[in-house]
Amino acid sequence: MSETHMKILSFDDLDGWAADDHEAARKVFLNTCADLDAPDWQTLCAAATGIEDARKFFELLFRPVLIEEKDKSALFTGYFEPELDGSLAPNGRYRFPVYKMPREAKGGQWLTRREIETSGALQGRGLEIAWVDDSVELFFLQIQGSGRIRLPNGSYIRVGYGGANGHKYRSIGAELVRRGVYNAHQVSAQVIKNWVKRNPVDGAELLRHNDSFVFFREVNRVPAHKGPLGAMNRSITAMRSIAVDPKFTPLGAPVWVEKDGAGPLRRLMIAQDTGSAIKGAQRADIFFGTGDEAGKAAGTLKDPGRMVVLLPIQRAYAMLPESVL
Repeated sequence: MSETHMKILSFDDLDGWAADDHEAARKVFLNTCADLDAPDWQTLCAAATGIEDARKFFELLFRPVLIEEKDKSALFTGYFEPELDGSLAPNGRYRFPVYKMPREAKGGQWLTRREIETSGALQGRGLEIAWVDDSVELFFLQIQGSGRIRLPNGSYIRVGYGGANGHKYRSIGAELVRRGVYNAHQVSAQVIKNWVKRNPVDGAELLRHNDSFVFFREVNRVPAHKGPLGAMNRSITAMRSIAVDPKFTPLGAPVWVEKDGAGPLRRLMIAQDTGSAIKGAQRADIFFGTGDEAGKAAGTLKDPGRMVVLLPIQRAYAMLPESVL
């Protein structure tokens, strides 16, 4: 781990703090604060509904702490929950199965994506959760790891990560760059989707370049009309929940986000999720919501800025080295 610096700020140091909707942030904080075991967090959770003014609640009981790593700049990206059209039974439109994990794939390396798709190893075994109408969107659902499937009657089912075949993920975007189809700065999820759909035969082969294959499970713990489950096993909220590195930012903590770049954002969010690519004190993934519009917005986000963690007062001061007290 690189050298870490911590500094306690005042709320006046937070750009745009006074203009935010603090009540919206408090509601999201309440979604997960009861799950925090430490006594100081439990005290704050109990007080969260006892102070009428939400801004006053945060200012009275927290201190903003800037945590930075030497030679590591802040980076904000975005993520979303895919939404696919599907059915609980196959037909001419819904032809691509969403599979549960077979027993022989557990605990080690199993068949590659190509072998799974061409051998029929999963067919006729009752492993299908649903069938969807787009193989490319299903591929990206596997990359995302969870999503929502809209059924013909207007209802939804939600699926979550259920395991994988044990092969390493290989980037499709990097492969298109290697082949000279695109330059690195041109590649995005939407660009890849469009290319595969324009080139169905070559596109199917391109997707099989990624040996990794993800299986799913049906998620019933949270109603499908609400946000997906985050790392705290609670539903997350669009534009108020973020994924963080829990080595630096406690899950459940409020985080003041100052995202620069296109469409600057100044907002109090809650650290309620994690991600394999989210590493570092100044690294956060903003949850944009469910569906195509959320996906487009999340896919273009790669901006600098600053994030400041709000911690219980005694905890904030206890984290500082004695030399700065």
